[in-house]
Amino acid sequence: MKKTVSDFLLLENKQLNNDNFQLVLQSSEPISGIFPGQFINVEIKEANEIFLRRPFSVLDVDYESQTISLLVKILGRGSRKLTESRVGQKINAIFPLGKSFTLPEDSDRILLIGGGSGVAPMLFLAKTSGLDPKNVTILIGARSASDHIDISSYRPYGDFLFTTEDGSLGEKGYVTNHPVFVDELDRFDKIYTCGPDLMMKAIGRKAIEKNICCEVSLENMMACGFGVCLCCVEDTKTGHKCVCTDGPVFNVNDLKW
Repeated sequence: MKKTVSDFLLLENKQLNNDNFQLVLQSSEPISGIFPGQFINVEIKEANEIFLRRPFSVLDVDYESQTISLLVKILGRGSRKLTESRVGQKINAIFPLGKSFTLPEDSDRILLIGGGSGVAPMLFLAKTSGLDPKNVTILIGARSASDHIDISSYRPYGDFLFTTEDGSLGEKGYVTNHPVFVDELDRFDKIYTCGPDLMMKAIGRKAIEKNICCEVSLENMMACGFGVCLCCVEDTKTGHKCVCTDGPVFNVNDLKW
C-alpha cells in the first residue's frame, strides 16, 4: 500500500495502566494492506514546542470499521501530549511506513517476545499469523504486574507467558530468564521480537547461536519516516540503513550485533 497522509478521527482514548494508552483512530477512507511491524507517524497538534512527528507501531487494524489501534507509552512530551487528545479530535498521520515482519509458514512454531511498547507489534502479529494457536507462544516482559497491559482479547491467538522484574506476575526476571527462552528455544522455527535494544540483542545472539530465524523490530527516532532526515541510521553488514525505510524489521543475521 502506498504511503498516505490522512486526518483520522479519534474514536477512543483508553488508559490501560499508569503509562500506556490505547488510541483508536478512524479513517474517512478505506484502509488496507497494513502488516505487523509497520508503523505510522503521528503529528502532535496543539503543542507549539513539538515539531517532529512521533512513530508508533500498529497494535491492530479493523478494515471493516476503517480503524487503526495504537499502543502509546508515555516516554516524553510528545507521547504525553498525544495521550491527552480528546475523543472526536482530528489526528493527522502518515501510514503505513516501514517493512513488516515476514509472515510465518503454515507449519511454523513461533515465539514472539515483547518488552515495553514493543508488545504492540507482537500482539498484532499473533492475531494475524494465521497459525494454529498451539504453535504460537507470546512472551511479554515488564517491570511489574501493573506495567503489563490487558491482553485478554488476544488470548485466542496463542499461549501467553509473562515475566516481571519484581516477580509480581509470571516468572521473576527478564524475558531472557524465562525457561521457555533458556531451555526450550529448539522447539521454535522462528523468533520475532520488539522492545529495548539490550533485550533484542540478547535474543538475537541466542537465536544466531541456535541457528533459529529471528526478526527484530528496531525502536529508533524516526522523525520523517521516509529516510530523508537520517535520524534512524543503523549499522548493518551491508552498510548503514535507515530504520524507517529499510526496517524497522531486520533479520538479526543482517545486523552488526
